[in-house]
Amino acid sequence: MNRREVVQKFLLGGTVLVLAPSILQSCSKDSAMNPGTNTGGTPPAGSSINLDLSLSENSALTAKGSSKIVQNILLINTGTNIVALSSICTHQGCTVGYNPSRGDIECPCHGSVFSTSGSVLNGPATSPLRSYSVAETGNVLTIML
Repeated sequence: MNRREVVQKFLLGGTVLVLAPSILQSCSKDSAMNPGTNTGGTPPAGSSINLDLSLSENSALTAKGSSKIVQNILLINTGTNIVALSSICTHQGCTVGYNPSRGDIECPCHGSVFSTSGSVLNGPATSPLRSYSVAETGNVLTIML
């Protein structure tokens, strides 16, 4: 092996060592499947999230069939009430979304389908989405975690 080959292999190996962690991190199941739809991680259990429905960024939730993801929680106005479920699919951690025309929650990664109560309608997921209690006082929604 000549000097040039040794230098090339050293540089290639160094490049792999530098890039590998960032490549592997981007493939982890903790990464958001739909960047920009989540507004942060889920707060700790025992806390709550308050949403003022009179604010423009939340006012869409007053319409039947609307949905919004807030801190990894999918909020859905079913027409009779507002439900709060985890937005993280129990199969492999992808971000789920509400399909108002079908009235269900769908995972874009592997096709799991959930009801608005969080139960599995179609796998491969076998566990339901976690549900959260929602209280509505005037224009303020409180989601208990």
